[in-house]
Amino acid sequence: MNRTTRPHELTNVFRGSVARAEGYVTQAQLRGPMFRRLFQDVYAPAYLPVTHELRCRGAALIVPKDAVLTGRSAATVLGVDLAKPHDPVEFVVPEESRFGPITGIRVRRTAVKRKESRPWHGIRIARPTRVALDLLLRLSPRTHGWVRRLRVAVPDLDAFLRSKLVSTKALQRTLRDRRNRGIRLAREALLMSDARAESLPESELRVVLRKGGLNPTPQYRILKNGTEVARLDLAIPETRTAIEYDGYWHRERRQTLLDRARRGRLAAEGWRFVVVTAEDLAGDPTKILENVRRAQQVP
Repeated sequence: MNRTTRPHELTNVFRGSVARAEGYVTQAQLRGPMFRRLFQDVYAPAYLPVTHELRCRGAALIVPKDAVLTGRSAATVLGVDLAKPHDPVEFVVPEESRFGPITGIRVRRTAVKRKESRPWHGIRIARPTRVALDLLLRLSPRTHGWVRRLRVAVPDLDAFLRSKLVSTKALQRTLRDRRNRGIRLAREALLMSDARAESLPESELRVVLRKGGLNPTPQYRILKNGTEVARLDLAIPETRTAIEYDGYWHRERRQTLLDRARRGRLAAEGWRFVVVTAEDLAGDPTKILENVRRAQQVP
């Protein structure tokens, strides 16, 4: 902003208190239809679509300069859409920091080496390897159980690895000698990760199956004469059992007909299907495991 700025010329995120003090806007204008409040004392022009990145840039105006944008927020800024527009913006700050709490901003206190981040909009953003680490450590063991954390961390990591911003080998080196709280779970999550997964629910379903003693292959390709004729979300080839996640878009009539036809062709060749819905995945996991085991026992 500069002295000639007028309200209609404010085109980016800004501090309301600064804009008022400099005479660019009045309190009444901030409360009016021209601007949208993102956080306490942080605003943006109302015509700008609210994206998670916009809110990250807004949060950067009020966090300490040594705060590091990380986790799902940094992943989203880097092009891996793990955070919805209004999800909390995630930062790590030094352990001695007194910053927070602020509604809409999630802060974790931990050490971050300078080389693990780079400058970004007046603060810092984690480099990809550190982002991956924080995706694995972001949930507190005090509020989330071991399996629940795996069901969140593994899908996030699958998506991040699929982007190729970081490699499994680089992350293995990072985890090898660390002593962070939650590092044992992070190592298990890395062992369970698989960049072939194509959706977060599919990855979560794989975690449920793995923790239940099953070992499905993601995105299993069925070939005929060297040509792919079908691909299954998850498969246990030894028993020709397919486990597929049907999200809400599978309920559209055209997709339902396509799914039915594809599964019918494969069933004729001896494949047995277990279809898992969003409601199933949110419910009792033992029912999913029972259905898969039952399908494997059918002659």
